[in-house]
Amino acid sequence: MTIQLQLKPEIEARLIAEAAGQGLSVEAYLASLIENSLTSHEESFFYQVSTQEEWEAILTDLINSPAFSLAPALSDAAISRESIYTREDEML
Repeated sequence: MTIQLQLKPEIEARLIAEAAGQGLSVEAYLASLIENSLTSHEESFFYQVSTQEEWEAILTDLINSPAFSLAPALSDAAISRESIYTREDEML
């Protein structure tokens, strides 16, 4: 795949310097950056790498967040078993 990018001169200079520092061509250096970025993104989803304590901390932060406290509570009718199954049947 061929991609053309318009970079600011200072970014281009930094890219060339970084590639030279790694002993790579600019193309090879960019390819390795993209590959590493995609690979690390695939491997670092929160649910895959987090501990029970981290989950608890994140969920506690969510519960205590201002946005969450402004959300209206669901009515009993909205979460009743009968209401849920009635809605599912209506969707069929």
